[in-house]
Amino acid sequence: MPIHITAPLTAETVENLKAGDAVLLSGTIYTARDAAHKRMYEACLAGEALPFDITNQVIYYVGPTPAKDNQVIGSAGPTTSERMDKYTPTLLDLGLKGMIGKGYRSDEVKSSIKRNKAVYFAAIGGSAALIAQCIKRVEVVTYEDLGTEAIRKLEVENMPLIVINDANGQDFYEIGVAAFREAEET
Repeated sequence: MPIHITAPLTAETVENLKAGDAVLLSGTIYTARDAAHKRMYEACLAGEALPFDITNQVIYYVGPTPAKDNQVIGSAGPTTSERMDKYTPTLLDLGLKGMIGKGYRSDEVKSSIKRNKAVYFAAIGGSAALIAQCIKRVEVVTYEDLGTEAIRKLEVENMPLIVINDANGQDFYEIGVAAFREAEET
């Protein structure tokens, strides 16, 4: 049975999530991919304020396609998360609580997730049209010059996700591989 959670995230919500949990996320989240992460990181290094308060927020690694008639957004599938790994620990240290993407995270990011009591969710790759149906409102927040990679504020309803890395340091990918190997040996 999926767990219903709301963004922005609370410390209690994050700490109760476990690797492997199925989640339906509703609320406000932000989009940011490589170029936006680089700009936010450079702003941090320069001592500048970020373009939005990331405290307790969730960032979805997506560059949505343009909306067609009668759509809020076009396809909105996750991008590969490791491309943001260089920037992620800095953002987590500033209060980011959740990330949504696909694929593995580096050991440095996983350590930062645990240290900062945050969470990494996977959205199912290949389901961009399904995910787009969960997005009810879109607003460009900043970096408009980046086009599809501009930071957007999304209102989502029941976005289906899986907890991959939880606040306790558990990794669902590692758990799954171990269970597969154990089943193979029996």
